[in-house]
Amino acid sequence: MRSMTGFGLAEHPLGAGKLCAEVRSLNHRFLELRVRLPMEIADHSFFVEQLCRERLGRGRYDVSVRLEGNALPAPELDLDRIRSAYRALQRVRDELAPGSELPLGLLAGLPGLLTSPAAGDPEPVRAALRSIIHAALHSLDEMRAAEGAHLTNELRERVRLARGLLGELARQGPALLEAQQKRLEQRLARWVNGAEALDPSRVAMEIAVLVDRCDTTEELVRLESHFEQFETQLHAPGPSGRKLDFLLQEIGRETNTIGAKCQDASLSHLVVALKAEIERLREQVQNVE
Repeated sequence: MRSMTGFGLAEHPLGAGKLCAEVRSLNHRFLELRVRLPMEIADHSFFVEQLCRERLGRGRYDVSVRLEGNALPAPELDLDRIRSAYRALQRVRDELAPGSELPLGLLAGLPGLLTSPAAGDPEPVRAALRSIIHAALHSLDEMRAAEGAHLTNELRERVRLARGLLGELARQGPALLEAQQKRLEQRLARWVNGAEALDPSRVAMEIAVLVDRCDTTEELVRLESHFEQFETQLHAPGPSGRKLDFLLQEIGRETNTIGAKCQDASLSHLVVALKAEIERLREQVQNVE
C-alpha cells in the first residue's frame, strides 16, 4: 500500500551545470498532472508528461524542473532573422514615416531572435530529463511507501476497534431481541385485556414479524465479511484505494441499516461509536493510492 502524499527530489549533471527535479503528490480521485519546465527546454514538456504518466497512478502531481549553472550553452543571436526583421521594419518606416529614426531597440521586443545551440539536437536534454524524472519518481515512491506503511498500521488498528464494536453488537443483540419480544407481548396483553379473545397463533405471528424486522443478524454477518475483505485488501499488491473506499461504502450502508433497526439505547450507542470509526477509516482511505 502506498500513500498518495509524497515528495521526490533528484539532480542530474548537464553541460557545465545540472538539472534539478521536484515531484509533489497529493490525494485526488483521478490522475491530475502539472509539468513546469524552464523556458529554455519548455518544448520538452510533453516528453516529461509522458514519462510521468507511465509511472503514476491516481493523485494530483506537480512536477517542476529547473536549470542550475551553465547547464545549456548561452543563447546566440540569429543574425539572419535580425537582418530580415530590421529590413521589414525599414519598409514599414519608409511607408508610414519616411526619414524618421529607426532605433535598434525595437528588435528587442521581437520573438525568435535568440536561438539555443541545444535546440538542434534534443537527445542530450531528453536523456538528462529521462534520468532525472525517473530518479525523482523513485524518490517519491520511497516516501509514499513509507507513508503507506504508517497508513496500513493506522487502518489495521481502526479495523480492530470497529470489529470489537461489531462483536459487542453481536453479543448483546440476541438478549436485547428477546427482551423486546417480551415487551411487545406484555404491551399487547395490556391492550387486549378485557377485550374479546384473540387468536393466539395470529398474535404470535405478528409479534414474530415485528421482532424479525429488528433482527440485525444478516447485517452483522455481512459487516464481518466486509471487514475481512478490507483487512485482506490492506496487504494486496497494487493500488487498493478505490476498493477500500467501495468496501467502506458497503460497511456504512449496513451500519445505517442496523442503526435504523435498533430500538435499544445501548445498541444505539454502539452503532454511533461504529459509525465514528468508519468515518475515521474513510478519512484515512482518501490518502491511499
